[in-house]
Amino acid sequence: MMFHRFSLTALMALASAVSMTACGTPPKDLDLSLQHASVQQRFMVRMEPPASGPAINQMHAWQVRLSSPDGTPVSQARIAFDGGMPQHGHGFPTQPRVTREIEPGVYALDGVKFSMTGWWDMRLAIQAGGVADTAVFNVIVEPGGVKR
Repeated sequence: MMFHRFSLTALMALASAVSMTACGTPPKDLDLSLQHASVQQRFMVRMEPPASGPAINQMHAWQVRLSSPDGTPVSQARIAFDGGMPQHGHGFPTQPRVTREIEPGVYALDGVKFSMTGWWDMRLAIQAGGVADTAVFNVIVEPGGVKR
């Protein structure tokens, strides 16, 4: 009986370690760029984290820079936000949202909070001037901030 209990405990520990490794390791080819074209190439989008770097379990704001493919700032856009941790299957612990246009083509994304280190995705649904598109950004949050 003692051997069976030890074996079961060891097996559970091994399974836990394997699942944590699988969940904690993002894909090797993950695009971590914070600037790229939207999915259908209708906009150029840049995500700017706070200058001090986002800390774990603290509220912070990002900026979203939006332009046309030729570089002209896009004003009066409606931008919806979604995201979370793909490997964990949960969203943000807060409800981040774009709250205002700071200057032409620059939008405030407020209410961002990372509850743990790891791979997060940040998804934007953009509508401007009768055009709609999406953009997805992958972010690796480490103890010292966002991995670049």
